[in-house]
Amino acid sequence: MIPADFDVTAAWHVADPYPFLRHLRHDKPVFWSEHLQMWVLTRHDDVRGAYRDHTTFSSVGSLTISRTLTEAVKETLGEHRSFLDDFAANVDPPKHTRMRRAISRAFTPRAVSRLGDDFRVKVDAVLDDVIPRGEADFVADVAHLPSARLAAVFIGVPPEDEEQVKHWVYSWFQLFLSPQPEERQHELAQDFLKYLDYVDRLVTERRADPRDDFVSMMAELIDTGPEGLSHREVVETISALLLGGNDTVPNGVSNAIYRLMREHDVWAEIVADPALIPGMIEESFRIDGASLGSFRTTTAPVTLHGQTIPEGAQVLLHADSAGHDETVFPDPERFDIRRPNARDHLVFGYGVHHCVGAALSRLKMEIAFEQLTSRMPSLRLAPGARPEYRRSLVGRGLTSLPVEWDER
Repeated sequence: MIPADFDVTAAWHVADPYPFLRHLRHDKPVFWSEHLQMWVLTRHDDVRGAYRDHTTFSSVGSLTISRTLTEAVKETLGEHRSFLDDFAANVDPPKHTRMRRAISRAFTPRAVSRLGDDFRVKVDAVLDDVIPRGEADFVADVAHLPSARLAAVFIGVPPEDEEQVKHWVYSWFQLFLSPQPEERQHELAQDFLKYLDYVDRLVTERRADPRDDFVSMMAELIDTGPEGLSHREVVETISALLLGGNDTVPNGVSNAIYRLMREHDVWAEIVADPALIPGMIEESFRIDGASLGSFRTTTAPVTLHGQTIPEGAQVLLHADSAGHDETVFPDPERFDIRRPNARDHLVFGYGVHHCVGAALSRLKMEIAFEQLTSRMPSLRLAPGARPEYRRSLVGRGLTSLPVEWDER
């Protein structure tokens, strides 16, 4: 039976929404969700068009939408209930242009290549530790550690603080992007405020004593004229980039591994021919992307397919549904690592808000799979493994993934 609406509290919402999304694309491509209290676009052309039209579909507030926070928790958060108001993905041009220009300084091709080299070292270190065990929780023991460690080094988080920061980042995600009971919201809100205080102090310290890291580079731009940044803008940029390093790429790696373990003949193909890995990664982004979509707010009434979205309405651009649009990707539920247009997915957004870290994310995924296929070719799901997805409005991630292998 096809559900009538989205339901963030239900397991199917992230694990298997595709029959429902197919129904929406065919019959209700502009859908009002009572559960989400927003409009949802599900067709590839409509989602891409909304990303491109940043004037009508505004990004202001797109990362701070939360329907589940209680009034008491909002009071606790105070001004920080609108956290990320000054992050590049959460603003429109011309402010977005200034913010993106500053962040892009850290993602030049040379810098990305250097980070890739560092990431390979960190992946190998994790595999050196875990391979002798013969079994692991892939999510906790393999996928998250290299990316989180690279993010910490790149940003400038001292090694002794890495675990604490990772805990705070996870609390950030749960608080804003996953439904929680009221008591848990209070706990997460306290963690979140500690996280902001930590990043704030880190920026202040690096401004006084610069080092060779991203915090120092961004701190140098504070109060330097029209092209400069405010202290808050720097704090929010660093906070958000740490979220990406600790969450988005690890989820992408885990989602791809889970897919490959269920379609083990494809795993055997990339083990035999690593040249297939980049195509596999794009197809994995398309079919199992870690990002389910993005939020926008309309600045004027918009009519699509005979349905009018009013001005000031919140809209979910459902990139996950777009990746399964059969008019763009024939036989969309088939995992085809040779799909010629797999890269047309919208996991990294589109237009001016295309993810500035997309090249690094792709490189990290490629490195992870090069090392995994060469060092753990017998990788497989552990007997009786029943992986589950966490329940979230915008992100697909596994809570655990028990695996085993023969190499020692």
